[in-house]
Amino acid sequence: MRAVRGPRGSGPRARFRGPIRAPAPAVNLQQIERADDPRVSDYRSVRDDERREQRVFVAESRLPVLRLLAGRRFRTRSVLLTPTALEQMQESLEQLSGEVDVLLAAQPLLNRIVGYNLHRGCAAAAERPRAASCAGLLAELPPGPQLVVVLEGVANPENIGSVFRNALAFGASAVVLCGGCSDPLYRKSIRVSMAATLRVPFAQAPEFAQVAAALRGAGFRILALCTDAAATRLPAFASAAPARIALVLGSEAEGVSAEVRAAADLCLRIPMAAEVDSLNVAVASGIALHHFARNLV
Repeated sequence: MRAVRGPRGSGPRARFRGPIRAPAPAVNLQQIERADDPRVSDYRSVRDDERREQRVFVAESRLPVLRLLAGRRFRTRSVLLTPTALEQMQESLEQLSGEVDVLLAAQPLLNRIVGYNLHRGCAAAAERPRAASCAGLLAELPPGPQLVVVLEGVANPENIGSVFRNALAFGASAVVLCGGCSDPLYRKSIRVSMAATLRVPFAQAPEFAQVAAALRGAGFRILALCTDAAATRLPAFASAAPARIALVLGSEAEGVSAEVRAAADLCLRIPMAAEVDSLNVAVASGIALHHFARNLV
């Protein structure tokens, strides 16, 4: 099998260290030698651009990329990786069709392209689908018990990723985001979630009122997680929870809005020590979802 050699004229630090086994002939392997190559335009300065307008998103690190390639929800445009990553991801890349470009670059060049030190030496660009409506997402869920997570005003992408990871772990069917939440397909959200944002279906809505109407139309009971002393203790309620639950969480700084509290069928609180007034939203979501997961998984 042919060997892939390093790029010429890139300097000694950019050269590949010896030959490596190339993927099967069906793989569209292309060598990148310059940061301004148009084939890597999807990756250029990716740290500073969420790329919603271009309808493209970028997943970084090997596990998220492998899960993106293995899934069917998103069409992968290309994979950009180092020779080391190519060797370690060989079998998965050989399953790709020739329509997916596999772009090979030395680590220093890859770092210049994306605009930061991409430690794991691997990224992939995929097409962002049309945004799903909340009502449309709920209509696709099968009948029977369902658990949906609703996030309001959670702007931190790492928190978004952690909540999605919890949602996948504890059997939630979908996530709905409203009130200025961060993008689940932002690179940090994908990485922190361990690609759960690529696996758990989600929808976005500008206002909670739209979400509440869709949830009620689909037979969900709306439960808001808050810190009010008068709220029902979570452990006491979870064992007898209804079949279709929508759990609403807000940011740590603001919590759920007055609109959410007014629309909720019930407000729940996680019992905690008196000197602690709140939990990080990702931690709170894990605790709450674990309680409800006993009825689902």
